[in-house]
Amino acid sequence: MNKKRMKKIVLTFVSLLMGGLCSVLVACSDEEHTVPIFPEDGSGEIEIKPDQKYDWEINRQSILANTDMVLFYSGGDQRPIWTQERAQPYITYVDEQNTSHWFFDSFLMLEILNTSDNWQTVREYTKGMRYESATKAEWMKLIDCYFNSETGIAAIEAGVKKAMITIGAPVYKRQVIIGIPEPIDVQNELVPGSSSVYWGEIDNVSLDFSKPADRVKACKWFIDQVRARFNEKGYQYVDLAGFYWIAEDASHTGNIITPIANYLNELKYSFNWIPFFNSDGHESWKELGFHYAYYQPNYYFDDKIPLTRLDEACKEALRCNMQMEMEFEDDVLAAHGKAYRLENYMAKFKEYGVWEKCRLAYYQSNSALLTLKYSSEPADVALYHKFCKFVIERPIRDSH
Repeated sequence: MNKKRMKKIVLTFVSLLMGGLCSVLVACSDEEHTVPIFPEDGSGEIEIKPDQKYDWEINRQSILANTDMVLFYSGGDQRPIWTQERAQPYITYVDEQNTSHWFFDSFLMLEILNTSDNWQTVREYTKGMRYESATKAEWMKLIDCYFNSETGIAAIEAGVKKAMITIGAPVYKRQVIIGIPEPIDVQNELVPGSSSVYWGEIDNVSLDFSKPADRVKACKWFIDQVRARFNEKGYQYVDLAGFYWIAEDASHTGNIITPIANYLNELKYSFNWIPFFNSDGHESWKELGFHYAYYQPNYYFDDKIPLTRLDEACKEALRCNMQMEMEFEDDVLAAHGKAYRLENYMAKFKEYGVWEKCRLAYYQSNSALLTLKYSSEPADVALYHKFCKFVIERPIRDSH
């Protein structure tokens, strides 16, 4: 990177190479468009033409596949912001010999609540808490967060571009998956008589979330706003690969999932789900319309849960042809005595062949991986490297 000229040549080559990257495809089940005009602050509702499709949607032949998806919580005021500096260690892993490797290939942007503004995007987190269901304005706030000019997806884009100069282009673009807020049927289920007409308007008509059709309509609106915003940004190094259903069981949303799945399938976006252990509907994930369902063992969080939980979860996931989620939080540090539980995930996933052949999602709270990486305790740093190698050495990555 004379250096300016060399850098220009490298960037030009990288850009051309990236433009020709083939997408990783799995079997799944032309028209002109107008670039939308956005307010200067990047916020505001976008007018979408009926049946409008963007170039990557027209050209995409099948649902995109990934292997290792990390959860990037963002959008609530209580969260740290995903700057390029924070995101880079999730894009590339630098080993003990100072060699860089591509790390996670996909990034799930999601939020479940905003503690300062008192709103939530999913019903199951209301238990004992009086958060209000998120409105259209709050759904838009999430979109603005993800599509900020320097953070969120832009940070991933910049991080991939930076890494390519050093290690070359990945086999396929890095992917982003966006969490769809749950259209909760009432504004606050803990308040008797709470209204179902609270969310906002589409086409000057107030939606009533007691009606499944209106709940579906709101989700399609969110999907379309994300699609249009992604188109406006013109990213070169990341794909908008799919969407994620935040509700972790089908108890309250089973009657609206399939129409949303059909809409996404028509546009060739993956529909992703991460149901909790023994959740309602996890066995029927295909029938509901999801492309990928990652089963949660929920083993890490409670020391009273025995190791056999991981055996049960692995067996159930394999029985139901599901993918799996790995889970850990900031207390994975040696000082808290919970590192062994992350070790057990890695060992059991290898024992059952999950490591070798399944797609994985990685829950790490806000940024537990960074907590391990920058710890001053050698045992923590050793666990960090062990985990990173667990990810990058997975055989499934060779075919993707």
